[in-house]
Amino acid sequence: MSPFLSPDRFAGKAVAVTGAAQGIGLAVAERIAAESAAVLLVDRSELVHEAAGKLAATGAHARGVVADLEEYDGAVAAVDAALSAFGRLDVLINNVGGTIWAKPFEAYAPEEIDQEIRRSLFPTLYACRAAAPAMIRQGSGTIINVSSVATRGINRVPYAAAKGGVRAITAALALELAPHGIRVAATAPGGTDAPERRVKRGPAPQTEQEKAWYQQIVDQTIDSSLLKRYGTLDEQAAAITFLASDEASYITGTVLPVAGGDQG
Repeated sequence: MSPFLSPDRFAGKAVAVTGAAQGIGLAVAERIAAESAAVLLVDRSELVHEAAGKLAATGAHARGVVADLEEYDGAVAAVDAALSAFGRLDVLINNVGGTIWAKPFEAYAPEEIDQEIRRSLFPTLYACRAAAPAMIRQGSGTIINVSSVATRGINRVPYAAAKGGVRAITAALALELAPHGIRVAATAPGGTDAPERRVKRGPAPQTEQEKAWYQQIVDQTIDSSLLKRYGTLDEQAAAITFLASDEASYITGTVLPVAGGDQG
């Protein structure tokens, strides 16, 4: 856990974090729970219950819900679970997404393109749509989306297109929701060191060509970073939780790159 916690920063807030069973989403949920929020962890993996249980065991007000956010009904179910558990939804953090394949665009099959877009665009689009009415009724709320600096990267054009869409959602929705007292912002993570995923996003590179294509992504990610390294989960969570907090009350419609100087 970060040594830079603000213990009561989210006191009295109800927060939903998607993609919270592992990786950046779990790091964000842990940090926000440690900063006194009531947290709903959302994921399509049953591992989300284990993650929520560990937080609850520390005394945090945390619950887990399984929902497939690639479908609109799943997004509605997640928002309804937050409203049922907490009576309101103050912050939504949309973290679902991730590259499934790593290869030049001409090597993607059409169905693979569809899967990449569905994985990394629709969960944010649907969750924003599901949460907006409740926040409008409240007259307040914050939505933080997670894009990527891979919008300017190699060997993952469909993922870049999806994350570019997340940037567009952020900008356009911020304009629409500002009159209702709702902020919408985003981070754009760069390469991030994390424990091996317990649920894989996709098949690991198998052939020598696939391994070479993946290595090109790693090399480009480090080369594009002024700091010449991957970030940490804590560094990503710090930026997301800042934007989600009242400390960022005058920030909306903005995408913050968190990539060691790579602007994406």
